[in-house]
Amino acid sequence: MTKKTPSILCLFVALTGFGLSQAIVAKELYRYKDSAGVPVINDRLPPEATSSGYEILNEDGVVIRVVPPKMTDEELALQSEQIRSEQARREAAAAQKARDESLLMRYSSVADIEAARERALQSIRIRVSILRSNVRSAVQHIENYQAQAANIERSGGTVDAETVEAIEAARRRLASTQKALIERELEIDQVIQEYQVDIERFKHLEDQVQMRRSLSTQD
Repeated sequence: MTKKTPSILCLFVALTGFGLSQAIVAKELYRYKDSAGVPVINDRLPPEATSSGYEILNEDGVVIRVVPPKMTDEELALQSEQIRSEQARREAAAAQKARDESLLMRYSSVADIEAARERALQSIRIRVSILRSNVRSAVQHIENYQAQAANIERSGGTVDAETVEAIEAARRRLASTQKALIERELEIDQVIQEYQVDIERFKHLEDQVQMRRSLSTQD
């Protein structure tokens, strides 16, 4: 009899443990709505309830976790768009912060920005002046060639191919120079606009710094 006691004890422990584990599992309940929309509480969750969402309750009926309904394709698309929008917003904010830091490192006042703008414009204006001079020179060359050709034709002669090619080459140079002149003039407008953006942003940052200083003084 004494030899069989450990076996009976082990069996009792095993059955007791099994019962406890079953009791622990039974403590988790599910609350969901059936096909008619009526709330149901059960210790088993039917497969069809997983798509409409449900709640997990403890043995006291308290909600311990909420599982949301499965999202539709439209909801998934909207969520993805919201994630992309938020990512874009964060990237834009980080880029603006980097630009602000660079602006404050390069300049100490609005006057510094205006001086830098004038230096940049001076370089471009010099190139514009040279291009305008080249345009006038090209126009003069074309007029001279055309006058020569007209004199030849009035005297009954024929304009040679070399003169014709010289006129065409001068016209090509004129067109190229005029194009470069337009580009430089547009560059002047662009530089003015870019520096104006820097000036306005610098003023905004200065106002923020002054406001923070004022608030810290009041504290």
